Amino acid sequence: MKLISKLLLKYKLYILAILGPMGIWGAGVVAFVDSGTMPVPMDLIMAGYIWADKRHFYLYVSLAALGSALGGLIPFFLGRAGGEIFLLRRIDRARYEQLLARFEKQEFLAMLIPSMLPPPTPWKLFVFAAGVFEMRVLDFMLAVFLGRLLRFGVTAILVIKYGPQIVGMASGLAKQHTRGMLICIGVVGALLLFWLVRKVFAKKNVAVA
Repeated sequence: MKLISKLLLKYKLYILAILGPMGIWGAGVVAFVDSGTMPVPMDLIMAGYIWADKRHFYLYVSLAALGSALGGLIPFFLGRAGGEIFLLRRIDRARYEQLLARFEKQEFLAMLIPSMLPPPTPWKLFVFAAGVFEMRVLDFMLAVFLGRLLRFGVTAILVIKYGPQIVGMASGLAKQHTRGMLICIGVVGALLLFWLVRKVFAKKNVAVA
């Protein structure tokens, strides 16, 4: 596994060069790679896709969220196969107990919230934990999908409004103010959800009329 990871990191630029021109489908494939194997600057890549094709931003956001949910199954099942020993090789006992308590209390939110947050959130740690603590697969995928949908949705709104350079600024702020970023993502995510629901109902009313 370590050998594969080293090879992927070595050829990261070549891989991204191949996936980049795939357009909408490329967003899903890159997200799959990011969640399943090697980390890539996902928000910067999404910013490039969305800035180049603003009209179809929702397709990039949706496919990237789906790609993340599917790619996350790789570390998820690794965690499930490895069990407690697998996770304890990566964190100490105190951190392990903290994660266990969080998943026992509300496993869906325990996976949803990290999926909403940008780096440097240790997202794969939560994915491994979800596998170790035997979270249901469908619940896991839904939590990741919704979390990534909000995260990439916020990225899309910011890029369309302020340009792709905003992503670099936001990443710097995220490293310093993680809690503030969570609040911002939550607020913008709620607004995005309200806008989508309103749009759906507006279409239904027009169809009825």
